[in-house]
Amino acid sequence: MARLGTGIGWRPEIADVVERMPGIDWVEAVSENLCPGHLPDSLLRLRERGLTVVPHGVSLGLGGGDRPDAGRLAALAERAAVLGSPLVTEHIAFVRAGGALTASPQLEAGHLLPVPRTRDALDVLCENVRIAQDALPVPLAVENIAALISWPDEELTEGQFLYELADRTGVRLLIDVANLHTNHVNRGEDPAEALGELPLEAIAYVHVAGGFERDGVWHDSHAHPVAQPVLDILTDLASRVAPPGVLLERDENFPEGDELRSEVAAIGAAVAKGRATQAAATGVTVTPRASGVGTDAGPGVGPGVDDAVRQRLGLAQAALLSALVAGTPVPEGFDRARLGVQARALAGKRADVVGKVAPELPVILGAGYRPAFLGYAQGCPMTGGYRRDALDFAAHVLRTAEDQDPAVRRALREWWLERSGPAPRSARPGVRLARATRRVLLRR
Repeated sequence: MARLGTGIGWRPEIADVVERMPGIDWVEAVSENLCPGHLPDSLLRLRERGLTVVPHGVSLGLGGGDRPDAGRLAALAERAAVLGSPLVTEHIAFVRAGGALTASPQLEAGHLLPVPRTRDALDVLCENVRIAQDALPVPLAVENIAALISWPDEELTEGQFLYELADRTGVRLLIDVANLHTNHVNRGEDPAEALGELPLEAIAYVHVAGGFERDGVWHDSHAHPVAQPVLDILTDLASRVAPPGVLLERDENFPEGDELRSEVAAIGAAVAKGRATQAAATGVTVTPRASGVGTDAGPGVGPGVDDAVRQRLGLAQAALLSALVAGTPVPEGFDRARLGVQARALAGKRADVVGKVAPELPVILGAGYRPAFLGYAQGCPMTGGYRRDALDFAAHVLRTAEDQDPAVRRALREWWLERSGPAPRSARPGVRLARATRRVLLRR
């Protein structure tokens, strides 16, 4: 396929800005936030103008012990088909653990968590990637993630792990240079060393995003300007290979259009600097490379992974996730302080996302929303999606906060009743009649 060029992450909050932004060749949209039958008008207009739209998945959990869920794969495939996308992308991460594989309750992280860089985990990941490749109508690229924590007794560096994954499966790589910086600060890993070990010809495109450092920990927030060290890693990458595409991600605290345009321009300048460095060193002008996506099928499927290997990985991931979200003991070999930072970050993210999925809850509870949610999160792990989490939180507050203001309690109870049944309570005939009668009486 042709090179992607310069891109930006499409989000509803900046849809108008993205449509007006000059020099944008393509966009990426979070797959789980798209409904194939009701695509946003903004994305449809971009498609009509000839811009490529790439669906970016966040919920497959390809690095988990379980095989990929067929329903999630079908949903990702459907979005690729509807958008006419040349590829789809996901993450090298696990997002849930437990369940039948480990004979324990399934827990959801609501976040991308790192897989151990071990031979067992690599075998499982390779098979999961092959399963996904077989189910998708277009090529797959997978992204390296940012991490606050390290697994004990790892056998491979990040570069070696990614190289073997690409070599064994033919999968393309989505390299996030911001995540390389995050892992440099948090885990002491050298970005240049990781880039030196990568199969550069396997790169489909590159992510760039912002973050911030607090108490020696780098948080990959996607809500802050891109830091200079991240741009320096991008320049280093571009001095080794002309990336087929480079994309700016921003998920929170969206700035004005001029600031976004400046960030895109800074990314372009960082790439140009790297390409000029390579040209000066080799005497050859560097031209942007096509990603090669769709031109090779990759190696054939090898022997399946033994279920015992999957179970070992699943048990290890379940123990870690349980420590992070359910307060169980920290597994041996992990940094307790760092796990505490990760656990607080996960709870905070849950509170933020639930506040967006159910914006009425912060309004109803006011300043008490966040402390109430964080208290709930300590003893109530997420077992479903964020909408389920919002309902469970509301039920928890109704069950435990008996001294709550009566007006707040009534509003919260009404909100919960409206959404907890198989159909909205307001749509049920009896409720509609009761509300109509109340309105008539109030007018008298």
